[in-house]
Amino acid sequence: MKAMILAAGLGTRLRPLTNDRPKALVEVAGRTLLEITLARLRTFGIREVIVNVHHFADLVVAYLKAHDNFGMRIEISREDVLLDTGGGLKKADWFFLEASSREEPFLLHNVDVISTIDFARMLQSHKQNQALATLAVQKRDSSRQLLFDEHQQLCGRRAGRDKEPEIARPATQLESLAFSGIHVISPRLLPMLTEDGVFSIIISYLRLAGKGEKVAAFRADEYYWRDLGKAEDLQQAARDSEQKALRQ
Repeated sequence: MKAMILAAGLGTRLRPLTNDRPKALVEVAGRTLLEITLARLRTFGIREVIVNVHHFADLVVAYLKAHDNFGMRIEISREDVLLDTGGGLKKADWFFLEASSREEPFLLHNVDVISTIDFARMLQSHKQNQALATLAVQKRDSSRQLLFDEHQQLCGRRAGRDKEPEIARPATQLESLAFSGIHVISPRLLPMLTEDGVFSIIISYLRLAGKGEKVAAFRADEYYWRDLGKAEDLQQAARDSEQKALRQ
């Protein structure tokens, strides 16, 4: 199994920490977010990873070189313009279409989330459902929610607390769930990404769900998860690590 780490963002909510470094190199309990994510991937046997970079890109490249790529094959996808999640994946699609891996699902993981989500169980669920993509979701408060039907299939989203839901696939009963920033994706999605330039992969998921493609939920309520977008989140994650709530 291969993986992509989305690490190109500016990390504006983490300023001033990101005034002189990319968010991937911000630390929690003495370890960078990039190292933490790579360690999690290695735990599940993932040894081939592509990382997209933009903000202080050369610092990420130098960091990986100084650590011998943590014993992994790590490719870099440079973005001169930030491409968002969908555009970033589309630019890096060659990595997942290599002959040795073009039939195998891969993992897409935000660098600024930390969790104990079981990727092996998530992959198993993805394969059992024969899904195009499987999204780790939780029942928690968030201004942005994805909407799933009783079969745990993506049907729509609510992009803000005061906004009307956007429905791509009508259903009689919808459940609102918060996305974790972790996906398992089948390579057959890649040629279906007809959007160009800068775009969110959620836009593609909704379009394809509306056409009958299976974009499934993986319920991750039982696992630890935290978004590390703000300084106070980093501090809380460090405390959680000390208290063994977060195990790598």
